[in-house]
Amino acid sequence: MSNYRKAKKRVEVSVGESVRILRELQEMSQNDLANASGIPQSTISAIENDRVRLGVDRAKVLARALRCHPAVLVFPGWDVEHESAA
Repeated sequence: MSNYRKAKKRVEVSVGESVRILRELQEMSQNDLANASGIPQSTISAIENDRVRLGVDRAKVLARALRCHPAVLVFPGWDVEHESAA
């Protein structure tokens, strides 16, 4: 285990903000993401405003729709500096 570097937090971003940022970077509306993920737009809005927890299952579904790894959504702001976690 001594070969691994600890992850460092780079920026302060909430889980909801990470979903919104990734969605906007891909020029998707909340309705577009709702259609791509099957998650209601109202739930996406609540997640982005940190009123509803993302959860593992939703993270997987949204990550697939946003074409990213679920950890990007669940652990926003963390950087592993080019090290593999696997």
